[in-house]
Amino acid sequence: MQFKHPEILYFLFLLVIPILVHLFQLRRFQKQYFTNVRFLKELSMQTRKSSKIKKWLLLCTRLLLLACVIIAFAQPFFKAKDNENKGNEMVILLDNSFSMQAKGSRGELLKRAVQDLLENTPENQQFSLITTTNAYWNTDIKSIQKELQNLTYSDVPYKPDFLLTKAQAKNPNTGKDVVLITDAVNLDSKDVSKFSTGSPVYAIVPEAENIRNIAIDSVYISQTMDNFYEIKVDMQAYGEFEDDVPIALYNGKNLTAKTLVKFDGEKKSSTFTIPKKDFHGYVAVTDNSLAYDNTYYFSISKPQKSNVLTIGESQKNAFLTKIYTADEFNFIDTPLSGLDYNSLEKQDAIILNELKDIPQSLITTLKDFYAKGGNVVIIPAADCSLQSLNTLLSTFGNMSYKPLTQTERLITKIAFNHPLYQTVFEKKTDNFQYPKVNAAFTLSGNAMPVLTYDDQTPFLASLTNRLGNVYVFSAPVNKTNSNFQNSPLIVPTYYNMALSSGKTGISAITIGQNQSLLLDAVLSKDEVLTVKNQDADFIPMQQVLNNKVKLSFGNYPEAAGNYSIFKGDENIKNISFNHARTESNLNQQNKGILSSFTKVDSVATVYNDIKSERTASELWKWFIIGTLVFLLLELFIQKFVK
Repeated sequence: MQFKHPEILYFLFLLVIPILVHLFQLRRFQKQYFTNVRFLKELSMQTRKSSKIKKWLLLCTRLLLLACVIIAFAQPFFKAKDNENKGNEMVILLDNSFSMQAKGSRGELLKRAVQDLLENTPENQQFSLITTTNAYWNTDIKSIQKELQNLTYSDVPYKPDFLLTKAQAKNPNTGKDVVLITDAVNLDSKDVSKFSTGSPVYAIVPEAENIRNIAIDSVYISQTMDNFYEIKVDMQAYGEFEDDVPIALYNGKNLTAKTLVKFDGEKKSSTFTIPKKDFHGYVAVTDNSLAYDNTYYFSISKPQKSNVLTIGESQKNAFLTKIYTADEFNFIDTPLSGLDYNSLEKQDAIILNELKDIPQSLITTLKDFYAKGGNVVIIPAADCSLQSLNTLLSTFGNMSYKPLTQTERLITKIAFNHPLYQTVFEKKTDNFQYPKVNAAFTLSGNAMPVLTYDDQTPFLASLTNRLGNVYVFSAPVNKTNSNFQNSPLIVPTYYNMALSSGKTGISAITIGQNQSLLLDAVLSKDEVLTVKNQDADFIPMQQVLNNKVKLSFGNYPEAAGNYSIFKGDENIKNISFNHARTESNLNQQNKGILSSFTKVDSVATVYNDIKSERTASELWKWFIIGTLVFLLLELFIQKFVK
């Protein structure tokens, strides 16, 4: 037992007073009995005995009464069970990732968690609340009521370890009472490895009633026709769907097409045909589950002519003129001796076709061209300078040529998933008339194979810096050395190598993956490009590259949707953004990771548990009751004991 005011116990010396009074009253006096009362002598002796008992009872009662009063004012108590953590800071780590959009028995999981906080957090309770996107430090529930009610979902995964680190950095010398509110989707052991067992950690794990979900993974052009695009929508189903699911295509706010999809497997695709012109809209599916992955925004710009420059002998470049026609390309054919270096930066693709030697000035220019988003195609000559070729390749990455070998090789493997061929083949095929080469170099390094020989070495390989691409052939493609020019692969291969991602195809950027975009734009000194739509706007990171601008988006915008890039009031390009589909699989709930924490159903339980564990057992009330009892006992003795 301990005392809040132990100094008051010094007043226990006052217990001497009743003892002294009692001793004074027990002083012996010599008594003389008169003759006329002698007959009362026997009765007097009996009364004296009972009077002594009464006085001793009163003494004990008064001593106990006074002791109870003094001890009560000293406020005795027993220490609380969890007294060591009494000064802890309350930290609530709230999951607002997209998986919390799922519906539980009382609505969306996040909204229900917010309502629990608003209803059951005491008004005078100080706490810090951290979400994946926001932090509210040393606040109370009234101060952040509006912020909690307007809390939006985030595509940022819930990482409680990272959030706890932020809290510890804010108040490093303060203990923490941690409350995790999460559905535990996508959690693993690394996410909770920093939680020490010595600090109280509570876990509130709301559960969804329906864990079935459909996510739209991607939208791409599967086929390009003269006047139409064939758009393919890839979807992923988590769980079984017996009924047909509606899917709709919108251009802006206008419904363009609608169909039903039967999910007889986990993955399903749907195809739409749209006119070959600007498209700025989205595709949407209805599944009565998570909402964020039911819509996929994308934009298609009307194709612009790509600028293609081929450096080599005109006779060897003749086959390229049939591919790069004037209606789709601005094609220039020039020998190395007549090359205008000033024109290189204006190109989208530069093809080096069987150059015997590559000057250092051209190597330096091509390196800068690739860094700014240009495409470079390298076709070696059989009698080329291997040293100059490898010097060029080394500027792009870890890739090099080994000496030419006079051995016939068959090209037998196609990387169907490579961007060059994603829109070429409807399905993978093995029954194909593969081309061959009579002599070839051997490519080594970390380039990605696109076309491969039967000995598993690459005929065509590629490198990318996410803006530009380098395509490297391992053999000359002239008709003397190869029949590749007669192959059905020749047209889609060279056609797609020359296309600029900024001028054609679908624009759909994933938020948070730090993707970049290259635009043809000339900015003055103080000009910037702005990305905006009806609801939001932001200025992305931008780098001016001569007549082009490189835009990097990082984690912006915060909301998915259709946007436009503006130079002042001029709309330069339509662009779309989508959230990554990282929270779509509700079957990945991992509650076992939280098994070492105290599981509770509500915030109210957390506060009640902490209060009961850290409230000391106050004993002064019992001593006050004891005082009253001894006071009544004294009155009883005075009245009824003779």
